[in-house]
Amino acid sequence: MACSFFGVPLKQRHVVLLCIAAATILAYQLNRHRQVKMNRVEGLRADTSQFTLERKPLRLLGGSIHYFRVPRAYWEDRLLKLKACGLNTLTTYVPWNLHEPERGMFNFEDQLDLEAYLHLAASLGLWVILRPGPYICAEWDLGGLPSWLLRDEKMRLRTTYSGFTDAVNSFFDQLIKRVVPHQYSKGGPIIAVQVENEYGSYAKDEAYMPFIKEALLSRGITELLLTSDNKEGLKLGGVKGALETINFQKLIPEDVAYLDKIQPQKPKMVMEFWSGWFDLWGGLHHVFTAEDMLPVVTKILDMEMSINLYMFHGGTNFGFMSGALAVGLPAPVPMITSYDYDAPLSEAGDYTSKYHLLRNLFSRYHTQPLPDLPSLRERRAYQPVVIQQQLSLWDALQFTDKPLKSKIPVNMENLPVNNNNGQAYGYTLYQTVVSSGGILNSKNNVRDRALVFVEKQFVGVLDYHIRQLAVPEGKGKQTLSLLVENCGRVNYGKSLDGQRKGLVGDIEFNMRLLRDFIIHSLDMKPGFVNRLEKSGHWASMRERPSFPAFFQGRLYVNSFPKDTFIKLPGWSKGVVFINGRNLGRYWNVGPQQTLYVPGPWLHRGDNQVIVFEEQETDGKIQFASSPDYGMSVDVQ
Repeated sequence: MACSFFGVPLKQRHVVLLCIAAATILAYQLNRHRQVKMNRVEGLRADTSQFTLERKPLRLLGGSIHYFRVPRAYWEDRLLKLKACGLNTLTTYVPWNLHEPERGMFNFEDQLDLEAYLHLAASLGLWVILRPGPYICAEWDLGGLPSWLLRDEKMRLRTTYSGFTDAVNSFFDQLIKRVVPHQYSKGGPIIAVQVENEYGSYAKDEAYMPFIKEALLSRGITELLLTSDNKEGLKLGGVKGALETINFQKLIPEDVAYLDKIQPQKPKMVMEFWSGWFDLWGGLHHVFTAEDMLPVVTKILDMEMSINLYMFHGGTNFGFMSGALAVGLPAPVPMITSYDYDAPLSEAGDYTSKYHLLRNLFSRYHTQPLPDLPSLRERRAYQPVVIQQQLSLWDALQFTDKPLKSKIPVNMENLPVNNNNGQAYGYTLYQTVVSSGGILNSKNNVRDRALVFVEKQFVGVLDYHIRQLAVPEGKGKQTLSLLVENCGRVNYGKSLDGQRKGLVGDIEFNMRLLRDFIIHSLDMKPGFVNRLEKSGHWASMRERPSFPAFFQGRLYVNSFPKDTFIKLPGWSKGVVFINGRNLGRYWNVGPQQTLYVPGPWLHRGDNQVIVFEEQETDGKIQFASSPDYGMSVDVQ
């Protein structure tokens, strides 16, 4: 029999004490929150040439870290390093396409728990500038807009077209109610909210920015409103009642003077000081040297401006989420998987020379010493993984959703999959029958890149530059297959409405339109990868692989898992999954040669690695303790 104390059994007494302790902590936190709220009278204001908070001057020293590009287990590490650099403000975008992957289906959990991120920032004493879009650019697929919007053939993104505004209203109904309690006036960290993003570079509808502003205000946003544009965009990107801020990398005094002219006696802020630059597949790795960067930041501060470093820490475009660049190019070129950005804090959270120089500079703007630098996390180059099993694409089709039979090609967004939201990312396989050899002509309707097969034998590639292929003669009817990859939707510029993927129109064979397609959706979502893993259809590597194919191996980790980088020098192009998570694309055209693997996504013992490879393999997955972003070039 359990002993009793004051007539209450000991076990029950423990439970009572725990409840009292929990209630006391909760009461303390609620009381503390009330005290914080009571002590707040006036939030961030832009009524004079300096920002004020509680009517005291405040210089905003900000840095961008996107919660959706950083493993949740590392959020605190990255924010502590931001604070230790001398920054007082965190800025982040909100990616609509992750939070509402299907119309009416919302996700604000786990990696997408924005409220937890805001709570964390507050607990570390950081202010927050929230940039909720709905468009975010960010070198992110379709600038953060969900691809299901493009199912509407009349869709006009970033305008007051009802099909777009209805969707924005539905999303903001879910998003803003989660954001409102975290505003400064409610005791939270959010001191400012940005209205849309760089609209001056798009500017297709004068009524659009007032609509977005009202969408924020009507749902309870009360903090300072901002807009953000480059010099040219300032002419068309503002909205009455919001402070205009400027984006640049090289400080041109005339641009700052222009900002001063259109907003006299207002605080000046560089909302995006580009600390580095993004990279494109097939290009070089862009570097903005610390020696070039520091004088510009110093000058900005000398001019008594506020600044936000875009990016402070770039992170990674995990999965298929990287965008593409089309402005000034003959055809779109996709972004790489890494979003290291040559930022002050590296993709894996390492300090750089930029970080140390900036920390020294920002320390002059603090009366107290800066926090100590958080320690760096150990990394490891694991032993190579030898591929044990393979499964050809053709054998994997049985694990996809039921294919569509269609007279004509259907673009991926309009496929009847994902609860009629279409296919957002990945590959789409189009198959039809031909009865002779001849010339296949894409009519420039391949978006973005197609591997072409006849009877499962590789024939060649069709893309923006190669639009015709010779198809060899065969015996009788032959299956013609086009595996079309969405390499990433354009995220900036005026071509957003045209970002449908797959086959977006007719293709010709011997000058006749091809008809009667069977279309498979290969979006490679977790459910599909899980079905693949559990299937009994994997073949031994003793057999010669038939490409494209999935390859499987095991990474054994015998101690606490550490960050690492995957290297695939004997492979050509594809996607890597580790324990079911999509790490992103690799491609031997470079510049990126390694893929970041966060330690928290590994576990002790066996870790499953699956690689989808398009054309070749040496059967080994190698690891490195440091990244390789390829040959570098200075940002011009």
